[in-house]
Amino acid sequence: MSTYSLSLKKYLSLIKFSHTIFALPFAIIGFFLATQYFGYPFSFGKFLLVLLCMVFARSAAMAFNRYADRHIDGANPRTVQREIPAGTISPSAALAFVLLTSFLFIVTTYFINPLCFYLSPIALVVVLGYSYTKRFTALCHFVLGLGLSLAPIGAFLAVSERFELLPIFYSFAVLFWVSGFDIIYALQDVQFDKSQKLNSIPTWLGKENALLLSNVLHLLCAICIVVAGLYAHFGIWYWIGTMLFIALLIYQHTLVSANNLSKVNLAFFTTNGIASVVFAVFVLLDLLF
Repeated sequence: MSTYSLSLKKYLSLIKFSHTIFALPFAIIGFFLATQYFGYPFSFGKFLLVLLCMVFARSAAMAFNRYADRHIDGANPRTVQREIPAGTISPSAALAFVLLTSFLFIVTTYFINPLCFYLSPIALVVVLGYSYTKRFTALCHFVLGLGLSLAPIGAFLAVSERFELLPIFYSFAVLFWVSGFDIIYALQDVQFDKSQKLNSIPTWLGKENALLLSNVLHLLCAICIVVAGLYAHFGIWYWIGTMLFIALLIYQHTLVSANNLSKVNLAFFTTNGIASVVFAVFVLLDLLF
């Protein structure tokens, strides 16, 4: 394998590129709501720019999280093999990558429209600022959810340059969905977080109450999706996708308990990735056909 391929592999691992799948389908939903539901003209070039914005923003956020947490990751047995504490990527190289991808994100928004360009620094503040929130608030999960919730409304604004209620429903759905499953993921580090004086819902409320709150948040997510479907008078394809999405939300909660976290990765990564893709496919079928 060439040196270039090895370097690319290291950076893709640093930003967990495969996890882009969480919010990307909702960005695609936001884009096609604008073109298919509200009737704005479709532009393949603009669609590619939206995809690039998603990749650049998430890459910057993830790399900055790894940079900001490099000392924490080095002290945590679960994360000690991550790229920066393991020495495969230097802190300065990671920070340079953050600056590059942040710059590319802002430049890409410039070619979309003025509104997205003016809002781009605010989006970066949210997605980068999340990395420091667990140092002072247990509500850090909601900041992560807020960052990813910008995907559907941001993609919609890329086409429309105006706010509408319908894509906001999906932004709230993403906010509750991501916050809920991030709480589940944080269950793994309760003892470590307490020892380091780091904040999370599980360290604040305890594992059982944290799981209960995660259930409530996912219920709110489901309600947002149902309300959006009723508001927009969507058809059968949408409701099939909604039922499958909700079923996968319920399924992930059967995989974990306060006393058994062995399937957290299955619940967090696999199930949520499948859920977002499946839901987006059925929403697009409804919008296009």
